[in-house]
Amino acid sequence: MQVLNVYRTYFPDPPGGLQEAIRQVSLSTSHQGVNNTIYTLSPSPEPSELIRPEGRVVRSRSWLAPASCDIGGVAAFSRFSKLAKEADVLHYFFPWPFEDILHSTVRPDKPAVLTYISDVVRQKILGTVYAPLMWKMLKSMDIIVANCPAYAETSPVLSHPAIRNKVRIIPLGIEEASYPTVNNDEILQRLNLGLSEPYFLFIGVLRYYKGLHTLIQAAKKLNAKIVIAGSGPEGDKLNKLAIGLGVNNVIFAGQVTNEEKRSLLMNCTALVLPSHLRSEAYGMVLVEAAMMSKPMISCEIGTGTSYVNKHEETGLVVAPESPEQLTEAMRILLDESVSRHFARNARQRYEILFSGETLGAAYTSVYKELV
Repeated sequence: MQVLNVYRTYFPDPPGGLQEAIRQVSLSTSHQGVNNTIYTLSPSPEPSELIRPEGRVVRSRSWLAPASCDIGGVAAFSRFSKLAKEADVLHYFFPWPFEDILHSTVRPDKPAVLTYISDVVRQKILGTVYAPLMWKMLKSMDIIVANCPAYAETSPVLSHPAIRNKVRIIPLGIEEASYPTVNNDEILQRLNLGLSEPYFLFIGVLRYYKGLHTLIQAAKKLNAKIVIAGSGPEGDKLNKLAIGLGVNNVIFAGQVTNEEKRSLLMNCTALVLPSHLRSEAYGMVLVEAAMMSKPMISCEIGTGTSYVNKHEETGLVVAPESPEQLTEAMRILLDESVSRHFARNARQRYEILFSGETLGAAYTSVYKELV
């Protein structure tokens, strides 16, 4: 079975959570007999075709990227049209307005599924302009996949009567064999972290919706270190905030390799994802933590984060932008008996809901149904 996956950017360009989600869907379904092609745009699309373990990556040039919405030229339409003819199923990842234009212009005569990652949250004006095109796209889909029940229920789009009967739930997961197997413990030495020293870990792009200002505020009354690993547009602002508050137990690790990330995860007390806005639709890093048998702390924002991290089962869920609750949650997890209990449950939940085998079987079933 040939499946064409479509999204605006993909590896080897700088990764994000959605690109990793596409990789995991492709990897896990490839073990079920699916041949995946991923069509994407890139500012530097040469080579235009790459063969990766998860499938073939085909790239056209991205000419513009206003509001993180990559836009292709005429060649993108002809390339997409050719790839669509080769496919048995089209698989779109939402949101990307340009893929809506591709679909409505080319009008491929193939069954189509759309994985709905997130509502359009921040771009209110652009969202209003985009709405007619968005609804045309959604109504044309045969199946729409949401990542968890809570998001499907609370999204004003997914819960709309016009499309809600098309919605299926398939949690995003991780193929464990795709994860690094080698640690790089030099990162612990570089950050002056002892092998048995408790610390809390954030990993991700430093974006406006990640709630890291709250984590830095919470650090002030915590007798443990907090490591913030990653880079992004909020980096300078967060550094200045830590200095202004006189916080000396927050360590900015910067961008880390996959092997360094594995070491940080394996040795941390718990993973903290303090995202406070619905732009954090799922949190793939929570799945990583669960896979690594780590307890988690996240915020209740009505999205998939509270589905992956189940309150008082795999970790703790606190109110968004509450330094007091965040501090208290970290203090609770400093108790080793509590954190071990949550860690065991996190791994069990991963195996049942978020493993590569579960993910691959669910999407392959959808593809077969459409064909």
